[in-house]
Amino acid sequence: MATGHEAVAAPSASEYIVHHLTHLTSSGHKQEKIIDFSLANVDTLIFSLAMGLAAILIMAIVARKVTSGVPGRLQAAIEFVVEMVESQSKAIVHGDRSFIAPLALTVFMWVFFMNAMDMLPVDGLPLIWQTISGDHHAYLRVVPTADLNGTLGMAMGVLLLMFWYNIKIKGIGGFVHELFAAPFGDKIFLYPFNLLLNIIEFAAKSISLGMRLFGNMYAGELIFMLIALLGATATWWGLGLQVAVGAIWAIFHILIITLQAFIFMMLTLVYIGQAHEGH
Repeated sequence: MATGHEAVAAPSASEYIVHHLTHLTSSGHKQEKIIDFSLANVDTLIFSLAMGLAAILIMAIVARKVTSGVPGRLQAAIEFVVEMVESQSKAIVHGDRSFIAPLALTVFMWVFFMNAMDMLPVDGLPLIWQTISGDHHAYLRVVPTADLNGTLGMAMGVLLLMFWYNIKIKGIGGFVHELFAAPFGDKIFLYPFNLLLNIIEFAAKSISLGMRLFGNMYAGELIFMLIALLGATATWWGLGLQVAVGAIWAIFHILIITLQAFIFMMLTLVYIGQAHEGH
């Protein structure tokens, strides 16, 4: 007869990974869809906003304490990022960059901070959430960029900016004409082929932008989970491997985190820069 105090069986390796790859949803049920733009994945929404606010707070603190003398490490790092983004935007976008350069800086910092959540212990925040909620089966994923909904959402934002700058620079008439007249030529019988190719181009840019970031961060998150399973062997060699391999992967992953933020920022600049130019 059940007493209500039975020990909870330890999850298998596959159960452990599946649990950690399941989102906290607004409905409280397991998310079955890979792509769902209904904001159902509450954890992605919360951590995305939190990382955005953290980036803004750090930048604001540095701006208030900025000095013309010898800068501190944090100020020097922020100045390096700002100068890097400004130089890249100047080289890529030929036009007014009063909004584009700050936008690129925002994109880089925001994506970097969201990626950096992958450096936290795999079971850290999920265990805290399970304790707070009182449910040891509660789901929580802390890396927003490992959610395809989040990365495709950001990519759709870049797509809207591409449309906006195309219309702003060329006018709505010029943009529509370009959709039908380029790249094969301004001939009526070529209009359908031009339009189809341009639609495919815009779609490919947006989807690849989101998929690239998602794929790299999802793979990194999964590798951290596999490394965490080494410690589940309850042996000294398993624990030692977990610490050693985890440290090596964490160091390497810092490069991935930074590189993916840089690539997303650069492609955003490239796509907006292309909107300033005609075929």
